[in-house]
Amino acid sequence: MITKNNTTKISQIMAALAFMALTLLPTACSDLLDQPSANALSADQFWRSEGDATTALMGAYSAVRQCFDRDYYFDGQGEFVYHNFNATASTNPYNGGSYNPSGYGSNFDTYFRYLYGAVIRTNYVVVNVEKMLPTVPASSVANLESIIGEARLLRALVYFRLISMWGDVPYFENVPTGIGENNAVFALMSRTPIATIKGKILEDLTYAYDKLPEKKPAAGRGSKPAALALRGKVQLFWGSWNKFGWPELSTFTPSSSEATAAYTAAADDFRKVINDFGLTLYRGGDPGQIDALGKADILPNYFYLFQPAASNDVSNTEFIMSFNHGTTGTGQGEELMRDFGTRTNQFAQGGTKPRFALADRYQSVTTGDFATPLIKGNPAPGSDANNTILPPSTPNHALNPQSYANRDYRMKATMMWNFEMILGSASLKSTGMSPFIYGNNGQTIKINSATANYVTVNADNNQTGYLFRKFIRNYAGQDRSDGDFSWPVIRLADVYLMYAEATNEVSGPQGDAIALVNKVRFRGNLPPLAGAKTADYASFFAAIEQERIVELVAEGQRSFDLRRWRAIERAWDPTGTNVGTDTRDTKNANSMVYFRNATPLTYQQCYIFRIPPGERDKNPNLTQNTPWL
Repeated sequence: MITKNNTTKISQIMAALAFMALTLLPTACSDLLDQPSANALSADQFWRSEGDATTALMGAYSAVRQCFDRDYYFDGQGEFVYHNFNATASTNPYNGGSYNPSGYGSNFDTYFRYLYGAVIRTNYVVVNVEKMLPTVPASSVANLESIIGEARLLRALVYFRLISMWGDVPYFENVPTGIGENNAVFALMSRTPIATIKGKILEDLTYAYDKLPEKKPAAGRGSKPAALALRGKVQLFWGSWNKFGWPELSTFTPSSSEATAAYTAAADDFRKVINDFGLTLYRGGDPGQIDALGKADILPNYFYLFQPAASNDVSNTEFIMSFNHGTTGTGQGEELMRDFGTRTNQFAQGGTKPRFALADRYQSVTTGDFATPLIKGNPAPGSDANNTILPPSTPNHALNPQSYANRDYRMKATMMWNFEMILGSASLKSTGMSPFIYGNNGQTIKINSATANYVTVNADNNQTGYLFRKFIRNYAGQDRSDGDFSWPVIRLADVYLMYAEATNEVSGPQGDAIALVNKVRFRGNLPPLAGAKTADYASFFAAIEQERIVELVAEGQRSFDLRRWRAIERAWDPTGTNVGTDTRDTKNANSMVYFRNATPLTYQQCYIFRIPPGERDKNPNLTQNTPWL
């Protein structure tokens, strides 16, 4: 809950960012860097022109972006990504959050506060630009309404995140005078029922859909497809909560009729996104080419989708909604290299890594089904006197590179196993290709050569036996915290899968939905789903979930999927015997056991987050979610 003290903190953060934050989108608004801060001027001085409104909108983008551009951290709450440290600064919304599979629900007080700071910034734009409309020339109205539409799109996104995590939360559409002054009203607000907020979110998105252009004017800007896709996603989640229940939210009563209506509405919105705007998967969804095992000069198209050039290309219509970033010297860079890379990649920290379980999710391009599960175990032999590293010869061994042959192309584009290569860099210059060999860090070796010609990846922070390739730039010249990647909030592939899910919930497997799932599979060079995979609701749901896992890994989706499907127990205690899951690395070591002998309360506290106690201390009208009483 926003209180006077907390709102003042938010105001101070935003004021400190005034010149930089109000000019977030360098590709669209680099000329705004010289604009004055909206907060530094009185209303009668500032809110006079379309330029003023655009400047304030950029401030809203900045406030919202920082709450969504490290969503990959949330994947650490799922089974397939290990996130072992929080590298964000104390002024970042994600700081202090827990991104482990359990015990995370009480650690997002900072995130809660920053989300409300973003609400205030979006409200600030909506309220003040609406006041401008009666006084501006007729020629300015459409553009100002579009600006309002973008702000309402952002506000909807923020409130959707709030209700997805906390359920009932305080809802308001106005702003405190001065942002931090005279705001006692916020210190007394009660939690608004989730159904009411959902209705308000849909109103915002409907307005945005009506007023925004069909094509985004620049990378990171709003458009009709973005509003429609987000509206569909809100309805999809509403359908899930009503179908699967949300008992931890004591004020919510699920309804099967509400679920059906929501799934139907979601499918309608997704269908329009797919059919009405000419959107296509990146490079037509073609898988592209793949290099031999142990080489990385030629990578599949899926890899290049997550490079800055593709993410910032407005002709790449797969990125329906995204937040873009600056680059070196702007102070607005993303930190994907820092979080996904290794010491070999600009001395990155590598806090985000694939778990062993992810490797077994990539299917065979030959059969289109799962391969034999990989074998964990110590390598044999190790290295000879010449430091020539030799892989274990056991077939299907996790440390045997041949075990990864003929897999879904997205596997090589996403992760690395022993002897896979990646480009190294230091001081913004290339250091050449380096092989990853688990446990062998920064050593000079030879591979099929009498000459020691490689230095292994220095992955000294690795505990799983795998590294990510996805999101790591394949060129030098930018530092680990200076990336200009446009972080995807909604991609077209995600819309395909959400449409398939929504229609499956209403009518079971449908031909058009099956075709869309097969389109997503094709980018991994996989054959179409076998008939048994689409024979009934349960089989097709499993196929959709499988594609969501490998297509959207490390994009912040899995944790939210598990909660809305009531699937945490299924994911972490598949035998139903309360033994949990023992996670190990490729050498069958580094055991981390989750949910062993877990109490019901342990699971309940994963499904809904704690209302920050500090906010409740300041506001006697804030109630607490049931598992946290």
